[in-house]
Amino acid sequence: MMLPNTFSIPRLYPILDAGVLPTHPDARAVFLTRQSRELLDAGLTLLEYRNKSASDAEVFADALLLRSLLPSSRVHLVLDDRVDIAFAAAFDGVHVDSGDLPPAVARHILGPDSIVGTSASSEAALTEAISQPVDYISFGPIFPTTTKQTDVAPIGIDGVRRFRSLAGPGATLVAAAGITLETAPAILDAGASAVAVSAAIFRAQHPAAELQRWLATLA
Repeated sequence: MMLPNTFSIPRLYPILDAGVLPTHPDARAVFLTRQSRELLDAGLTLLEYRNKSASDAEVFADALLLRSLLPSSRVHLVLDDRVDIAFAAAFDGVHVDSGDLPPAVARHILGPDSIVGTSASSEAALTEAISQPVDYISFGPIFPTTTKQTDVAPIGIDGVRRFRSLAGPGATLVAAAGITLETAPAILDAGASAVAVSAAIFRAQHPAAELQRWLATLA
């Protein structure tokens, strides 16, 4: 079953997708170093790193650098999919979907105090996810998105209300996909615990300033 929420999720769940990073290793390290310092100064407390296509060695190198720049005393780091690399890089948790290791196995590997999240793209999937030992469930897409490939139709604000009603008041639900700063407050008012945002922040001209704007608006 979904665990009692010992992890207090912030209202903003930022996702750094590897698609915005330079491909050359040296340029990538410089970029991540600068961005991490700026994001930390802007008030970052949680970050998911998502890299669907790189080798284990590449993801591990990025993860190690992020962990060294974003200490666990200030930022919770979550890695998408790769439970083994999350463990090796001392990340705080992992986000696993269908095709990845089950949440119970992820928690066994990372430890009982780790953050384990999963996704649900339908009400049936939400019911299944609630039965898993997870800290939060990401759901959507709320609106159309180009950041993550999906064939699932957007559920809109009414869908957020349906998911909250089905999950009950105690579940931690993270709304994802197509969310803007203008739509985020309504999504939270409809029952989401947090909103997951990738492109709206990390494809902005100044991601740290944009993060600060989101944090101020959703506070």
